[in-house]
Amino acid sequence: MTAPHYRSIFTPGLLAGKIIIVTGGGSGIGRCTAHELAALGAHVVLVGRNLEKLQTTAAEIAADSLEMGGTVSFHTCDIRQEEAVKQTIAAIVTAQGRIDGLVNNAGGQYMTPLEAISAKGWDAVVHTNLTGGFLMARECYVQAMHERGGAIVNIVADMWGSMPGMGHSGAARAGMVSFTETAALEWAKAGVRVNAVAPGYIASSGMDHYPPEAGERLRQMKDTVPLGRFGNEAETSAAIVFLLSPAASFISGSVLRVDGARPQVRMGWGDFTAEAAVQTREAVKPFEGFHRAVTPKVFA
Repeated sequence: MTAPHYRSIFTPGLLAGKIIIVTGGGSGIGRCTAHELAALGAHVVLVGRNLEKLQTTAAEIAADSLEMGGTVSFHTCDIRQEEAVKQTIAAIVTAQGRIDGLVNNAGGQYMTPLEAISAKGWDAVVHTNLTGGFLMARECYVQAMHERGGAIVNIVADMWGSMPGMGHSGAARAGMVSFTETAALEWAKAGVRVNAVAPGYIASSGMDHYPPEAGERLRQMKDTVPLGRFGNEAETSAAIVFLLSPAASFISGSVLRVDGARPQVRMGWGDFTAEAAVQTREAVKPFEGFHRAVTPKVFA
């Protein structure tokens, strides 16, 4: 642990008094983002299926944010279930009085070729990565944001060129980009901004859920990134916080990539990958703001 609290690059108190929901807030990018939002003074509402993870993250935030002004609460919810989402958002509005922001972070996928994906497996990933995000955003808008505005950030992925080996997730993420653009247009009249953040290869706890045989492939993926490394959770969180902040008040319908220029790598365009980056290592030094970050086991 490098510091007693989150080291955000944003000004202290930036989000003081804001009520911001983070789905999938019990682990990975969601956990990190929740910590940063609380460190900036927001009341963070964690939403997820695993009560124990929510309780652990909430306890961390409560312990770390005493001097930062942020607070935290949590609700268990399966975002794929429409009635559960409606009830959860209603409970949050009742408890907090309003909702200022939503980070649609909950998601998941597994590695498999298209021919091996069952209809059940396809539906499970699409419902989590697309339908659940839609339901959360819709209910935040209908039950709260249509009256006083707000900001929504949908977490997608590096699916430019699609996602071979995870085609169900690629289709869902592409659908969420389209939803982001449509919602930005339809909900602008209410002062609601809708954007997306597309993380590339991020060293996050989600990697621990991949099978052991995927380990070597995961470790080699950094060699296809022009900046020569994986990103981290804090670098992703910073992009999310920016889009939630007043600094992004005229940005809507956009996707902010956090990927080290990986989608630009093309055959025949020259060597822009890790080998070529050796001489400029200091230029690609990561930002490590999250004091509770844990290296994924695959890299240990």
